[in-house]
Amino acid sequence: MKGQAKVVLLLLLGFMVGIAGYGVVTYNKLVRLHEQVPAAWSQVENVLQRRNDLIPNLVETVKGYAKHEQKVYGDIAEALKSFSRATTIQEKLATSDTISGLLSRILAVSVQYPNLKANENFNRLQDELAGTENRIAVERMRFNETVQEYNSLVKTFPTNIVARLGGFTPSETYFKADEAAHTAPQVKF
Repeated sequence: MKGQAKVVLLLLLGFMVGIAGYGVVTYNKLVRLHEQVPAAWSQVENVLQRRNDLIPNLVETVKGYAKHEQKVYGDIAEALKSFSRATTIQEKLATSDTISGLLSRILAVSVQYPNLKANENFNRLQDELAGTENRIAVERMRFNETVQEYNSLVKTFPTNIVARLGGFTPSETYFKADEAAHTAPQVKF
């Protein structure tokens, strides 16, 4: 009987060590993913800031050709200020959507001015902004994938037990398309 008690005790001890090891590995994975969410958001902010840095140059180029579009210029200046004042991810998302809408208005203004469309500086800036918009889309996708991976780990069994014990909660922040993106743009010639 003593031999069986030792075996049971060793099995129980091995099981507890296995559970503790699983808890440590899972906790560390949760910490790593939890830290990846703000890192992914920082990368989104980097490309958004790149776009915001390019916009004033584009505005100055367009101003030379379309002086009477002052309202658009003022709206853009205000939107850029709002972005720099935004402190939460939700506020930055909202101002980013506003900036995207205003940017499309500036590019629409350019259609009305053939000399502007022929301007080399304008074309270079337009290409840079198009590339930056693509970078934004890629970083938004990576951010959403990171949040999804983290949330999946926090919500699935048995990691949800370790997550609860470690104080990890699901992230509620995803990049979502603006409501205007659900309707096709109207093009008139």
